[in-house]
Amino acid sequence: MPDEPPFRVGIVPGVTLTKWSRVWSERHPSRPLAVSVLEAQDPTAALRDDLDVLLARLPIPAEGFHAIRLYDEQPFVVLPKGHVLADLDALDVEDLEGETRHDLDATLGPAVQIEVVGAGAGVTVLPQSLARLHSRKDVVSRPLSGVPPTTIALVWPEGRDSDDIQDFIGIVRGRTANSSRGRSADADAGGGAAPARPSQKPQAAAPKTRGAAGARGRRPAAGSGSSRRRGRR
Repeated sequence: MPDEPPFRVGIVPGVTLTKWSRVWSERHPSRPLAVSVLEAQDPTAALRDDLDVLLARLPIPAEGFHAIRLYDEQPFVVLPKGHVLADLDALDVEDLEGETRHDLDATLGPAVQIEVVGAGAGVTVLPQSLARLHSRKDVVSRPLSGVPPTTIALVWPEGRDSDDIQDFIGIVRGRTANSSRGRSADADAGGGAAPARPSQKPQAAAPKTRGAAGARGRRPAAGSGSSRRRGRR
């Protein structure tokens, strides 16, 4: 039997599909996944014509899509190596008072933000996955509390609801191959297949959280020689 056309999945940087890809290949051996990493600010543009589903960060910057929330991402702050705050193993957003935050500049992508931080200018706040993806030897990253997490959602166009899309939804939601749950169950589940709106913002709680569970009590990072905060450099 010839292979079927691939099931096309788009992901934003920092998202990984390892586990879900393995389950898909077990259940659909004749239909491979074709995964594309989308760097554009609006990844939904490719979803209308070139993709079947998309894993993206909320909010979705366009109308006409369903979205199922999957998990939250732990915020991390990226600091220049040697920065006084790098002595702490976890930070609160109040610790960043007076710092230049490059994540607040919408014209800079994550890689550029971290490059600027590595040059010793300011800090940036990113999901842990992006801080890790663009990590450099001249920066350090620490868990950050006091800012909302980002949320990864599974997105697909309204009006497009194939069996393969429903199978993929079942995989990312952890349903077994023999599960009897169907489309109505997904729509009825909390945070299920509700239309995604441009102004929609992720709620404080999500089904799962990836990354550090939260900022621990602020104390020196391993190897630090002193627990007292020094003056800013």
